[in-house]
Amino acid sequence: METISAAAEDYLKTIYKLQKGCEAVGRVTTSLVAERMEVAAASATNMIKKLADKSLLKHTPYRGVELTRAGERLALETLRHHRLLELYLSRELGFAWDRVHAEAERMEHAISEEFEERIDQALGHPTVGAHGEPIPTREGEIHEPPYLRLSELKTGQQAVIRRVIDRSAEMLRYMDQIGLQLGTRVEIGTRAPFNGPLLLEVEAQREQALGLEVADHIFVEPV
Repeated sequence: METISAAAEDYLKTIYKLQKGCEAVGRVTTSLVAERMEVAAASATNMIKKLADKSLLKHTPYRGVELTRAGERLALETLRHHRLLELYLSRELGFAWDRVHAEAERMEHAISEEFEERIDQALGHPTVGAHGEPIPTREGEIHEPPYLRLSELKTGQQAVIRRVIDRSAEMLRYMDQIGLQLGTRVEIGTRAPFNGPLLLEVEAQREQALGLEVADHIFVEPV
C-alpha cells in the first residue's frame, strides 16, 4: 500500500467520515473539507488535487470529492489506528473520553502494524471504539450500524445511547457531566417548538433538558 503523509491520511479520514456512517453529509465539497480540516480553501484544494493525482480520490468540479477504493482503504487503516488507540487510552490508561481523540490524533500516524496488532490483542479484538464508533478490521472492512440521531426521535420513544460524535471535547465533557454516556437509556419527553430543547427522561430516574445541537451529536438505538 502506498505511503503518504500524515496530513494526506487526515484528509482521507475526514472525507471518509463525511461520506459514510453517522457523519455522512451527502455531497462532500472542497469547502466542507476545508471547514472540517480547519484550513484555508486553497490548502484543501491543493491537497485534494494531490490525492486525485495519486488516484486516492475523484474530484468532479461542482459535484465534490469521492474516495476511490484505494483511498478508502487508507482512510480505514488510519481510522483503525485512531479508534484502537482511543479505546486503549480510555480502557487501559484511564483517559476520559473527551481527551482520547486529541491524544490518538497525535499517535495514529506513527504506530507500526505490529504495535497496532499488540493493542488489538490486549483489548481482546474489539469492534467498537471509545465513543461507540465501529473499528475497521485489518482487512479494511467496517460495519456502520443504522443508528438514529437522538434529535430524530419522537415524543415517548425510548432508546439507548450507542455512539457520540467526538469532534468537540467540550461537548463530550458536558455529556459526561449530565450522565449521557454509552449505554444510557433515555426517553423523549416534551419537545419545545421552533428548534427548542428536548426534555429527556434519563434511566427512568430523572429529567434532563438537552439542546438540539447536543442531541444531533448523539446516536441511539431505539428500544
